[in-house]
Amino acid sequence: MMFHHITVLHQEAVDGLDIKPGGIYVDCTLGGAGHSSLIASRISGGGRLIAIDQDDIALANAEERLAPYMEHVTLVKSNFRRLKEVLEELRIPRIDGVLFDLGVSSPQLDEAERGFSYNADAPLDMRMDRTQPLSAYEVVNEWPEEEIASILFEYGEEKFARRIAKEIVGERKKNPVTTTGELVELIKRGIPAAARRTGPHPAKRTFQAIRIAVNDELNAFKEALEAGIELLAPGGRTSVITFHSLEDRICKQTYQEYSKGCICPPDFPQCACGNKPILKIITRKPIVPEEAELSENRRARSAKLRIAEKVEQ
Repeated sequence: MMFHHITVLHQEAVDGLDIKPGGIYVDCTLGGAGHSSLIASRISGGGRLIAIDQDDIALANAEERLAPYMEHVTLVKSNFRRLKEVLEELRIPRIDGVLFDLGVSSPQLDEAERGFSYNADAPLDMRMDRTQPLSAYEVVNEWPEEEIASILFEYGEEKFARRIAKEIVGERKKNPVTTTGELVELIKRGIPAAARRTGPHPAKRTFQAIRIAVNDELNAFKEALEAGIELLAPGGRTSVITFHSLEDRICKQTYQEYSKGCICPPDFPQCACGNKPILKIITRKPIVPEEAELSENRRARSAKLRIAEKVEQ
């Protein structure tokens, strides 16, 4: 299977990196290679792109799509939370830009057997890296009821989390829950009929929550974002596309934390903390897709782009 993926905020995210001739850039979420191909096309001279993904299909597709630029490109199979280690292994001490396009690629959603989609019946999986041991099956069939309810509420913002968790645990006492179709039916049983008739698909929030838990997405993103900021050279930029409020909150709060200057009490006559900002926030409000993009790609509707720049120390 090859990637047929519409890249969200394609131009805006790469423009946000302010690519310099001969610079070194990292695409932490290779996916369909849309952003990577645009970055690679703008690199000149001794420039280099390191593109990271943990999905074998994405990496195989990228070898073809990036073929004209491969002398400047290094593909790496890894979780982006290992960003610092990856660059150490490549002997790269500083980078000029790092890009994150979070969420699930369209081919992962569309390939039924991956188990990401609530619209197709498939084995419970949801692993982005299919070699890792933890899958959605283990979460649904082995995790305690309280823990399932907790992730549904925290990661999925599902107000019927406890009811859904109770349905899941009640069913698995009789038979293991093995498919996405079975899980969807349990979710529907846990949500009142009136609530099911409005809003998005009733399983959307639960599937999102389980996927995040399986892949430890939020912790991985925070670790990688902080590592990327640390590795940026002065003037280098970080460009982040998020797709739900939890990711966006991590990005926004991290940017704010790293952009703080003096933190002394306001009544101090002069600064005693010596704290200096590490980042300058470029996008005070996130960039969102325009109507033209939304009409072509409905999956772009929740996307937000935030950009920040490393300042001189």
